[in-house]
Amino acid sequence: MHVSLTPELEHRVKAKVESGLYNNASEVIREALRFMETHEDWVNELKLASLREQLNVGVAQLDKNEGILIDSQSALDQLFVDIKS
Repeated sequence: MHVSLTPELEHRVKAKVESGLYNNASEVIREALRFMETHEDWVNELKLASLREQLNVGVAQLDKNEGILIDSQSALDQLFVDIKS
């Protein structure tokens, strides 16, 4: 596989190899990809935690009878319009 890098990125990869932390450019790229995957997993976990918190707030509101009755498709559609605004 061939990968094209901007001159700036190529310089950064070479600097990592020259620092002695990596033996070659492939190791730098593999490490960067592992980091990217870990970062994506972390972001997804944060999003999931936020969603769970929002659900907990909603359930607590329902438990206190603070919910909104949606009795038709048009009412549901309007709720989504309101949420997006």
